[in-house]
Amino acid sequence: MALSSALTLPGRSFLYFLAYLGQLAALMRELTIALRSGVWRLRLVAEQIVAIGYGSQAVVIVTGAFTGAVFTFQSYAKFKDFGMETSVGAVVSVALCRELGPVLAGLMVAGRVGAAMAADIGTMKVTEQVDALRVMGVHPVDYLVLPRFLAMMVSMPFLVAESVSFGLIASYMVTSYGYDMPSSWYLTHLVDHTNMDDLKIGMIKGFVFGMLITLIACHQGLKAENGAVGVGAGTTRAVVVSSLVLLIVNFFLSIALNYLYPLGTL
Repeated sequence: MALSSALTLPGRSFLYFLAYLGQLAALMRELTIALRSGVWRLRLVAEQIVAIGYGSQAVVIVTGAFTGAVFTFQSYAKFKDFGMETSVGAVVSVALCRELGPVLAGLMVAGRVGAAMAADIGTMKVTEQVDALRVMGVHPVDYLVLPRFLAMMVSMPFLVAESVSFGLIASYMVTSYGYDMPSSWYLTHLVDHTNMDDLKIGMIKGFVFGMLITLIACHQGLKAENGAVGVGAGTTRAVVVSSLVLLIVNFFLSIALNYLYPLGTL
């Protein structure tokens, strides 16, 4: 019996995974229909932009700044052994724009905003407010998911840009005031080896990550059941699943985008 269960576990997990992808695809289809309807409820979108974008600035800025600072600290210590300390600015800038900025901003937003989305919609689901919307002729996806989706599409690229910007500012301060590197060296290498392609990759990743976070969090909220326990479980799943999906998708997205925007030489 134990052997049989062990053999069927991979297949069962794969079927659950396919079913979950199908549910996300169905939600995306309903979102597409809602987008085409033209009824976007801009007041709700504006409220969500404030909650998502403005409300997430603190965690994104702190994460980006200290990531840039510690990455600069470690890079400078090793690059100095090879006499390449002037290249620290270029390496940190490219790493923040292409990888660290969008990924860490996405993880922070998934933890803060994704949990809030799942909890809000899940609470409405278990208290039958979602059913009340249907009775009044309002589709829950149009009213609950679409404003959050549009707000995330607007907010996420800006949050990524903030993460990258404050990471670079912190990196500049570490090299200029911590290691007494001439600021002209740092800035010259940063400008020479960072181009629009690096920024495009960060913005594209932020846009994609925002879509994934919204889809996963809202799906967990709409599927919540069994009262407060179900809402708590859905909120936890929303954060865990969205964080893992972001890391996995980032790998394949990096490969695809590096073909479109190759990394230059230092």
